[in-house]
Amino acid sequence: MADDICQRVEAFSAQLSQGATRSFQVVKSTVLLLRRIISSSRWSNAGELLERIRVEGKKLVSTHPEETAVANMVRRVMKLIRDEYSRSLKAAKNESSDKAGKVITERVERHVFLKDKDTVDYSVHISSLKSSIIELINEELLADIEESADQIAAQAIEHIHSDEVILTFGHSRTVAAFLQRASRKRKFQVLVAESAPSFQGHEMASVLQKDNIDTLVISDAAVFAMMSRVNMVIIGTHTIMADGGLKAPVGALNICLAAKHHSAPVLVCAAMFKLSPQFPCSYDQDSFNLVKSPHAILPFSAAQGMADVHILNPVFDYVPPDLITLFISNIGGNSPSYVYRLLSELYHPDDHDI
Repeated sequence: MADDICQRVEAFSAQLSQGATRSFQVVKSTVLLLRRIISSSRWSNAGELLERIRVEGKKLVSTHPEETAVANMVRRVMKLIRDEYSRSLKAAKNESSDKAGKVITERVERHVFLKDKDTVDYSVHISSLKSSIIELINEELLADIEESADQIAAQAIEHIHSDEVILTFGHSRTVAAFLQRASRKRKFQVLVAESAPSFQGHEMASVLQKDNIDTLVISDAAVFAMMSRVNMVIIGTHTIMADGGLKAPVGALNICLAAKHHSAPVLVCAAMFKLSPQFPCSYDQDSFNLVKSPHAILPFSAAQGMADVHILNPVFDYVPPDLITLFISNIGGNSPSYVYRLLSELYHPDDHDI
């Protein structure tokens, strides 16, 4: 069984290394893999399980460190294990009446609920813990991931009004679903920045036009000039950082700066699995960003004779929180200043660093 888990971990790591995978698929695959580890590996208490999840999580994260959704799901599962363990112990304390129950109760009082020491002893064996954790993963975590896009799209009518001009860029399936849902009851125009050099904006425009949404593709250079006509900017993101900033596709920073200059609100559509407890680090760009081949910007044939020129083609921008107006997630709308509270609800402090 251990060999099967190792093969699954290696296969998933290889899939991450290839890139070009949707965040939703990465998140769902991570949770399914962690569920497999929980159900198949040998462990006798929550402490051993947490350590096993941490070890396997490190392997996955080290393969693709810029894919923060993987680490986020590892943290979510660990938080779920901790909460279910504490709940089960409290239930054992309340329901114990025989001698064995009193022994468990004494261990609970002595190790688990120490108020002078903010620690928890995870060594108590609970026979029903495995089934309870797997049930929570199936009924809560996976269901939350599956329904996140629909829950975000359901809020579109509250934010988009008739005859507005909305600007977006690139291709985000969450943003596309958000706009498509609003178009059922509202008439509005969408300006789509083409998002060079990937030009994913053309794909986004094609998706919106199929729903008869008035769509116009503009070049990235025209964003500032067109922003004076824009009522609202709606974008997606790769990650929501712990300070409320964004790790978004390159080009997002320029759009948000232009929006601030013209006092246009910036809405970010992102599911909660994109919320990370990590802070941006200016000197550690290797773990934050990803640099692709510059061929899309300057072909090799055109670079002959430019031996002293270094060309960088970064994938992500960091957008500071003061440029963001509102996050629209599957649990509602929140300002960037509320991110710290969401982090405390989703992740345990001991799991911020896997």
